[in-house]
Amino acid sequence: MSETFREWTAVQKTFQKVWGYEDLRPSQREVVTSLLRGQDSLAIMATGGGKSICFQLPAILNEGLTLVVSPLLALMEDQVRDCKSRNLPAACLHSNLSQIERREVLRNLPNTRLLYVSPETLLSQPVWEKLSDRQLKITGLMLDEAHCLVQWGDSFRPSYRRLGAVRSALMAQKPDHHPRIALAAFTATADHDTTNELQACLKLENPNIVRTSPYRPNLSLKVAISWTPAGRKSRTLKFIRDRKGQSGLIYVRSRNDAEVLATWLQENSFKTAAYHAGLPPQERRHIEQQWLTNQYPFVICTSAFGLGINKPDTRKL
Repeated sequence: MSETFREWTAVQKTFQKVWGYEDLRPSQREVVTSLLRGQDSLAIMATGGGKSICFQLPAILNEGLTLVVSPLLALMEDQVRDCKSRNLPAACLHSNLSQIERREVLRNLPNTRLLYVSPETLLSQPVWEKLSDRQLKITGLMLDEAHCLVQWGDSFRPSYRRLGAVRSALMAQKPDHHPRIALAAFTATADHDTTNELQACLKLENPNIVRTSPYRPNLSLKVAISWTPAGRKSRTLKFIRDRKGQSGLIYVRSRNDAEVLATWLQENSFKTAAYHAGLPPQERRHIEQQWLTNQYPFVICTSAFGLGINKPDTRKL
């Protein structure tokens, strides 16, 4: 029996124990293998393709901390919640935490395997000082929903454009024997130009590029035309009633549209809420939780909601 086979058997056993599946998909296996040997990776995988497992599994098999850069607080909390349900040592840092909570997360970094942060939090002085500690071993830097770097980095989130300097800056603070920090980017949305831009901006070194088909055979699309606001409301009402008990999201174009439609549906005895970026953070977290736990069968939302959220029983959009 070869050493490689024995090593992969150990990886597979950990995967089965933590996630309960028999084996990884071929694309997942390729990314996991790359990260375990310290190679940079760029994974363009369809939604529902199991991208998170690709960096979570190496993180718990390696010694040290893996940093996961994530665009949205809701996405961070959702993934950390899932990790903790599997007894994985994960945490997140964001602006909604109290000072006491932030200090506790930073104090416990040596015992943490996955730390979820936004680009802005990663580059903030208190967090950077902790990560630069020579004694803190960091084995991975993962960029989740990596297309956000291209879409947002030149406008309202310039910190994304600074991520390419993070690895070299961290390595400069570590002792000579510190292992190379593997860097990987994950997205379901990247054409050829976006792929090239991600490689250049992140300074990926000889990355293993894994691309799967974006086609989702379990999804069906249907277009229905309504010419008036009243007609759209009537069609929306019928759509919801025909799918009673199914979990879903109803997307609208503006915050006002979300508020108006949610109020109208509430007046028609539906339990729902409007979700958009104008709501206070605590209210957004509450609505997310109500939807994730099926207290709200559906939510009326703008594009501020849903990026990367994992809810397997979602049946309508």
